[in-house]
Amino acid sequence: MKILTCTQPGEFAYGDAPAPEQKEGYAIIRIRRIGICGTDLHAFEGTQPFFNYPRILGHELSGELIDTGGAEGFAIGDTVTFIPYYNCGHCIACRSYKPNCCTQLQVCGVHTDGGMCEYLQVRADLLIHGNGLSLDELALVEPLAIGAHGVRRAGVQHGEFVLVIGAGPIGLGIMELARIAGGQVIALDVNRQRLKFCCETLHVPYTINATDDDVAEQLAAITGGDMPTVVIDATGNQKAINNSFYYMAHGARYVLVGLQKGEIMVSHPEFHKREGTLMSSRNATRADFEHVISSMKQGLISPQTYITHRVNFDEVADNFASWLKPENGVIKAMVSLGV
Repeated sequence: MKILTCTQPGEFAYGDAPAPEQKEGYAIIRIRRIGICGTDLHAFEGTQPFFNYPRILGHELSGELIDTGGAEGFAIGDTVTFIPYYNCGHCIACRSYKPNCCTQLQVCGVHTDGGMCEYLQVRADLLIHGNGLSLDELALVEPLAIGAHGVRRAGVQHGEFVLVIGAGPIGLGIMELARIAGGQVIALDVNRQRLKFCCETLHVPYTINATDDDVAEQLAAITGGDMPTVVIDATGNQKAINNSFYYMAHGARYVLVGLQKGEIMVSHPEFHKREGTLMSSRNATRADFEHVISSMKQGLISPQTYITHRVNFDEVADNFASWLKPENGVIKAMVSLGV
């Protein structure tokens, strides 16, 4: 089968590998769609934390089952996606029904080879039914599920102001799921084109450019002087993360979805007087995947609006670097294999 490997930062190589063979408890998916996510882009540019090369990228996937691996309720030919987080099943997190933060977690396309290939073998218990969604829609479930998990961690309540920092694909998903939860969303980003997308396409009611000198003042004006009661970072940028502690209302919750390698720095008195709550949000659970699929089925999310660029599998290597350039306006690039 054909594969595409990121051999080192800035370099891809097409190659051939044996197709996976039948194995008890493991399904085989004929990959049809690959969504390109921030993790893939950062891996290519060499800025993805805790990453090793060479690696076959890709974990936003959909395709057709050619082997069910014995999974109940699935049949050969079914259109599926899957949960790309391989947990151990017995650590404290897994025993606490938090497989998304398993102590030995292996993420497909990050810690193990991913879906930039014709066929991928995955654990049968991680399969997700297509439920009538298109291949494009199914390939977008995983990044939206990350947003759903962050919003669930924050416990967003109807009517409260939710500040989302970062208008990349994950941040946009957080905005969508926060809206569905009833939050009043405020988008904060440095990219004017992304902010325009938030306003005009996602109908986010409030947008602020992070380069403005008066971000805190604008937030105060929007919230009637209270500041946001939920702050969610989707940038993974150290400066953005540290600055955003000052955007919290008293009693607010701050959720870190983005990841960076450096230290979190905050004035303890400023955080303490707010009685703030700081949380991380890692990956997603089956409940988050199901919530996203249900939201798509109800028409609450229009995933096709995210797809701005399309290529075939054999065009990925030539186009990948261009997706890193802000001037190209990439929200989500979608790769097709076969159909």
